[in-house]
Amino acid sequence: MEPSTALAETLWRLDEVIGERGLDRSDILDPKVLAARTALPENAVRRLLSGVAPPADTVNERVCTRMKSLSDDYLARTGKRMSDLAAEVSGRLGISDVWARSVCDGRKTPNIELLHHLVGFFGVDGGESFFTAPADDALNRVLLPVLRQLENPEPDPVVALLDRYGVKGADLRLHGSVSRAQLERILEGVLRSVAPQEGDTK
Repeated sequence: MEPSTALAETLWRLDEVIGERGLDRSDILDPKVLAARTALPENAVRRLLSGVAPPADTVNERVCTRMKSLSDDYLARTGKRMSDLAAEVSGRLGISDVWARSVCDGRKTPNIELLHHLVGFFGVDGGESFFTAPADDALNRVLLPVLRQLENPEPDPVVALLDRYGVKGADLRLHGSVSRAQLERILEGVLRSVAPQEGDTK
């Protein structure tokens, strides 16, 4: 079984731009990082990156697995215990401690309303579909911004500012490399010329 066409297309385009720029694929497509961002098991991410879909699952299984992954990540980051997390979820979402713990442990599937509130509690992107989307769609959602950034990188703001005022194109090219102090003076002058003056309400 193969991943969706959308993910296959994204991975193909990523491989193209990675190759063109001489980047390290493992830096861009790190399974551990992507697993954390998608709340997917790392082995599922590895399979998807290699072009093989993970075993089929149900929506309930996805929700429970991703809830458990988010909870484990939260506990690892905060140093709290599951009982602390359950109490927080219970207090914030108005459900019993027992139900909150069962949901966070991945043993019970939250209803739609609770799932909606859990999106906000954990601060995940993508709304409820973060929990319910098939694995290939979940990974594709995370990879698309990476692809956009690689295909259309934003210029360094300092370089863009220097270009805008002709500093890089003129001064630095004409005078060769400059010292750190000289560069700081140039940047200070540029910033002073564009920053609002004291008392300026615009």
